[in-house]
Amino acid sequence: MAGDLGAAGARSSRTAPAAPPRPATRSRRAGRGHIATQTVVVALGGNAILQPGQVGTFEEQLVNVDQAMRRIARLVADGWRVVLTHGNGPQVGNILIQNDLAARMIPPMPMDVCGAETQGQIGYMLQQSLHNHMVKLRLAVPVVTFLTEVVVDQRDPAFKTPSKPVGPFYAEDRARELAIEQGFVMREDAGRGWRRVVPSPQPVEIVQREAIADALRDGVLAVCNGGGGIPVVRHRDGTLHGVEAVIDKDLAAARLALDLQADVLLVLTDVANVFVEYGTPEQRPLRETSVAEMERYLAEGQFKAGSMGPKVEAALEVARAGGRAVVASLLDVHGAMRGAAGTAIVAGTRD
Repeated sequence: MAGDLGAAGARSSRTAPAAPPRPATRSRRAGRGHIATQTVVVALGGNAILQPGQVGTFEEQLVNVDQAMRRIARLVADGWRVVLTHGNGPQVGNILIQNDLAARMIPPMPMDVCGAETQGQIGYMLQQSLHNHMVKLRLAVPVVTFLTEVVVDQRDPAFKTPSKPVGPFYAEDRARELAIEQGFVMREDAGRGWRRVVPSPQPVEIVQREAIADALRDGVLAVCNGGGGIPVVRHRDGTLHGVEAVIDKDLAAARLALDLQADVLLVLTDVANVFVEYGTPEQRPLRETSVAEMERYLAEGQFKAGSMGPKVEAALEVARAGGRAVVASLLDVHGAMRGAAGTAIVAGTRD
C-alpha cells in the first residue's frame, strides 16, 4: 500500500485587518520598583512541558513547567514585559489517542476542539506556576491565559498536501477504514505504522490580538497562542469556523510578535544554538547573524523542516521587520537576552 488515503480541506476565506497599534511603551509597576519598557514574545518549546522518555503524567509536566516558569519570571524581574506562547504536541496527541480508545462510548472531538482543550490544560499549569514564582519574587504581575484562535487561509497550499502527523499509529487495514469512513489522509510513518496527517497552514491573523495587546498595556503577562493557536477560517460575513489543521507554534509566535511590535522574539528549544552542518564533523554554532546570511543557510537546506527550520523561519520573519530574534536553550534564557548565548538574527541588508 503506498501513497495517501483520503482527502482534506478547509471551510472558508478571510481578509486580515490592519495590525493593532503598538502597545504603550510603559506598563504599570511590576513590583520592587520595576517598570517594564520592552516586550519579549517567548516561544516555549515542548521540552519545557514534557521531557523525552517521560510518560506525561500531570506531576511530571508540572515539575517541568515549574522549572521553566522560574526562568520566565526572572525575565519579568529584569524589567521585561513578557508574552508567553507554547507548544502542545504531546498533549494533543494524547487527547487524540483518548478519543480513539473511547470512541465507542464517547463521541470524539475534532482537532480544533482538542487544541482548545490543551490550551486550557497547559495554560492552567503555566499561569499557576508563574503566579507562584511572581509571589516569591514580590512581583505584582497578573497572569492570564487566552484561549487563542488563529486565522488561516482556506486557499493555503497546505490544505491540498497534508503533511503533519497526528494521533496514534494504526495497522494498514484500519488506516484504510479511517480513510473511507472519516475522510482522513493516512500515511505510513517510517515503518512504525500508519498515522493521520493534517494540513499545516501559515498563520495569518491572531483573532484575540487586540485583547492581548490591551492586557499587555495593563501590565498583564499573557499566556496565549497555545500549540500555534486554534486554527479557524473567517467567512465573508466575519464569522469564524474551526478547521482540522495544525499551525506551527513558532510561526504563530512570530505573527504575534509582529502584531504587538515586540522588541524581541525569543524561541526556546533544547539546543544551545542554531547550527550549520549539523551532525557532521564541520558542525558549528551560529552566534549573531544577519538576515541575509541566515536566508542563505535556509535556502541551502541547512535546517530540517520538522525541527529547526520553522524556528529559523519564525526568527527571520521578525528580523526582516526590524526586530531582534533569538533562538536559544531554555536553560540559558538570561544569557540569550543579554546577547551572551543562543543565536541572534538581526535586521540587515538582504543580498
